[in-house]
Amino acid sequence: MSSVTVNDPASLGQAIRKARKALRITQEELSLQTGISRTTIRAIEQGKQTAHLGLVLQLCRDLGLTLTLSSAEGVITP
Repeated sequence: MSSVTVNDPASLGQAIRKARKALRITQEELSLQTGISRTTIRAIEQGKQTAHLGLVLQLCRDLGLTLTLSSAEGVITP
């Protein structure tokens, strides 16, 4: 099992991008699979903040918490 610590939208975006690339799927393919627009996927991978995600991460950071993503397949690496 592999995990990465996420402290901000940029590190979350990087982890998501690494996982997608490890699965060898494009943003377009992911968009078709998830129903999330390619533009939104690209923005997330680039670490663009949305009000809700930014607030959640800010609260975690302010509380001294870290958010980690885990994968049994080990596709996400720090």
